[in-house]
This record gives sequence, structure tokens and C-alpha cells, in this order.
Amino acid sequence: MAKYPLSAEEIARFAHLGREGSTLTVLRHARIAERMGLSATDHKALELIGQARGPLTAGRIAELTGLSTGAVTGVMDRLEKAGLARRVRDTVDRRKVLIEVVPGAMDRHAPLFESAYTSMKNLLEQFSPDERKVLERFQSALLDDLRDELLGNSSRP
Repeated sequence: MAKYPLSAEEIARFAHLGREGSTLTVLRHARIAERMGLSATDHKALELIGQARGPLTAGRIAELTGLSTGAVTGVMDRLEKAGLARRVRDTVDRRKVLIEVVPGAMDRHAPLFESAYTSMKNLLEQFSPDERKVLERFQSALLDDLRDELLGNSSRP
């Protein structure tokens, strides 16, 4: 892949945009979590569970979040109480407990995300299809780097 030099000013501008975008995203999700009756940590754990290719163990959730297994137990208790996640037995190893999102549970909170989707749609409509391909390529590469750094691989949790 071709590499193009960046000036220190360009790097600084992109770093500033990244930090501000990250901060505002965290604040948006904290507000959504509050409206769901969850803490920001509970909400993000729920998102990780929902994005996984299948149920996760408490240990895996602890690895992904950096929380202790005891803290993950508390998160799971709260998510179960809210009717958003549940503990299930592994069908292969009945001793293992897995955690999954309750089917359909997130649907009742979908309206909380509507303004974010509408905003993204309105913003993306300002870019040509070719420009959107570049934006998507950038976002995908950024996420791959974050997955490598935080999860140790480029796959989803």
C-alpha cells in the first residue's frame, strides 16, 4: 500500500479531531446508557456482548473490558436485572457459563440511537459515493488498528 508523507501540522489536526470525536462519542453513549438505566460500563459491556459472534464467558468480557471478573459479575447481574442479557450454559461443556444478549432486548432501546443514525445519514449524504468509500476505508483501518491494540487481533470480540 502506498504511503504519503504527513506534515506535523496534519498529524496534529487529525489527532485533535480524533480526541474530540472520542470524547463526544463517550459522552453520547454515557447519555444513552443513562436513559437505558445503565452505567456507561454496563452499556459498553452489553455492546461487546452484542457484537460478539456468539455468547462470551465472563473471563472473555473481563479481558475485553479490563474489568476484574468480580466486576463483570456485577455488570452481568445488572444487565440480567434489566432484561438485556442472560447467562446460559455452554452446550458443549455444561460447566461453562456463557453470557448473551436477550434476543430482541435491544430493540426496545433502538429509538435512543435514532438521532445518531439520522445525524450520520445527513452527514454522509454531503459526500459523494467515492468520498464515502475513502471515509469507510479510513474508519475500517482505524478500527482494525484499535482491535489489534486492544484485543490483540483484528477480529470482533
